[in-house]
Amino acid sequence: MPATPPLPVDLSGIRLDPGQGLARQLYQALRERILDGRLAGNTRLPASRDLAALLSISRNTVTRAFDQLYAEGYVEGRVGDGTYVTDLASERPAAQPLASGPAPSAALQRLQQHHLPPPLSGAPKAFRIGVPAFDLFPFEVWARLQARFWRKPSAARLGYGDPAGDATLRELVAAYLRSSRGLNCDPAQIVITCGAQQAISLCAQLLVQPGERVAIENPGYRAAGHAFAVAGAELCGVPVDGDGLDTAALAAIEDCRLVYVTPSHQYPTGVTLSLARRLELLEWAERRDGWIIEDDYDGEYRYSGTPLAPLAALDRQGRVLYVGTFCKIAFPALRLGYLVLPPALTEAFARRRAVDMRHSEIGTQAVMAEFIAAGHFQRHVRRMRQAARARLEALLRDWPAAIPGCAALPKVEAGLHLCVRVASLARERELLAAARAAGVEMNGLSDYWLPHSLEPEDARAGLVLGFAAVPEAQIAEALVVLRRAWNL
Repeated sequence: MPATPPLPVDLSGIRLDPGQGLARQLYQALRERILDGRLAGNTRLPASRDLAALLSISRNTVTRAFDQLYAEGYVEGRVGDGTYVTDLASERPAAQPLASGPAPSAALQRLQQHHLPPPLSGAPKAFRIGVPAFDLFPFEVWARLQARFWRKPSAARLGYGDPAGDATLRELVAAYLRSSRGLNCDPAQIVITCGAQQAISLCAQLLVQPGERVAIENPGYRAAGHAFAVAGAELCGVPVDGDGLDTAALAAIEDCRLVYVTPSHQYPTGVTLSLARRLELLEWAERRDGWIIEDDYDGEYRYSGTPLAPLAALDRQGRVLYVGTFCKIAFPALRLGYLVLPPALTEAFARRRAVDMRHSEIGTQAVMAEFIAAGHFQRHVRRMRQAARARLEALLRDWPAAIPGCAALPKVEAGLHLCVRVASLARERELLAAARAAGVEMNGLSDYWLPHSLEPEDARAGLVLGFAAVPEAQIAEALVVLRRAWNL
C-alpha cells in the first residue's frame, strides 16, 4: 500500500512573545491548530531546524515543544520521514447530536429558580447598602498580628482544625457576647462560619425539609429567603410594621415551625422588634415546638444607649439560633461570622459544616482572636459606631427637605442604613434611575419583597440608603449630585 503523501502546512501565522516561555507558547499554538483542524491528521510538520528558522527561535525551543506534543499523543514520528500530526479523527467517536444531559435534580432546579444576583463590587460609593466604614479599619495592626502568627505558627495549628472553629476565638466570642450583648453563652455553643450567609445556609440545610414552610419578614433579606428556598422550603412572607415582625400574622400561618428575623434592626425597613413582640415570638416557638433564626447583622450600631440585648438573651427554651458577623465591623471580604446554637445542635452543625469545607482558614481566626484579646476589637467597635453616627448625621443634615413623592427621612436609632418611603412604584423607579445615571448608588425597597406579595405595588415603594460606607465629605458631594439629578 503506498504511503500517504504529506499534506502542505503553513505555520507562518504563529506569533510568539519573547517575554514569555517560548517552548510553551509554541506547544500551545501547535496543539490548538491540531485540535481545531487547521493541522489535519497526517500533516507533516517542518523539521525542527526549519521551524526554528521560520520563527526566529532556537532549535532547542522547537524540540522541547515537539517533545511535549509527542508525550501527549498529538504528533508521531515516522522513521526516516519526520514528524506527523496524529490522525485524531480515526480515534474520535462519530459526532452525535448535542444532548441536554441528565435531567437536573430538584435541588439544582431550585438553585436555578432562586438565583441570587451578586452584590456590588469595587470601592463603595454613597449610599451602598451593607457596607461599614472599612476605610477606618486598623490594617497596620491587623498586618502586624498576622505577620506575628505566620512567622512561627505552632505545628498543632497547621493540620486539620476543628470544624466548629478555633477554640480560642470561640472563647473570646462568647466572652464578648456576654459582656457587650448580655447573651450568656458557652464557647461550646459557638460555630465559626464564613460570614452570616453561611450561618443562615447551615440553618436552612439542617432545619428544613423540602416542602416545609418557613416564615420570613416581608420585605426582608432576600439572600436568606434564597437559602431557605434552595433547601426546598415554601417561603411565607410575614408583614412588618412599626413594631417589627407581625407576630399575629405569623401565628396565622399553619404548619410553620421556623422563622427568620432581624429584630435589632429590621432589614430593610430599619424598625426594631418591640419587647412585646419578642416575647410573643418566643411563645410562638414554644407553642409550635419551632425554631427562631435571629440575624443580628449590625446589632453593634446603636446610637442611643447601649446595643439592645438579642432575642437569644431572652430565650429560656433553647429555641433561638443566633447569627453574628464580624464583616459589618471589619470589612465584608473578611468572611468571618459565627452561630450561637442551642447546645443540642452544636455537634450536628459542626459536622455538617465539615462536609462542605472541613474548617475555616486558621490564620484569619487566630488573628481575629488576638485582635479581640488585645482590646483592638472593642476599641474599633466604638470607633465604627461613632463614625457611622457622624455619617448618618451628615446624611440627615444635607438631605433635600422636600422631594416630590418622597416622605421625610425617618428617625434612625440603629444600624447602617435607613429606609424612606416613596408614594408610588413609578416614582421609586424614576428616582433610582436618575440617581444611578448620575453615579449614586441606592436600592429600591420594592426589590426586597417576595414575589406575589399581597401588598399593592405602590405600598412597596421606597428608597433604601446605606450611610456608613463613605466619609461625610463624599456624602455631601453625593447629595449635591442627587439634587442636580432630581432637579431639586
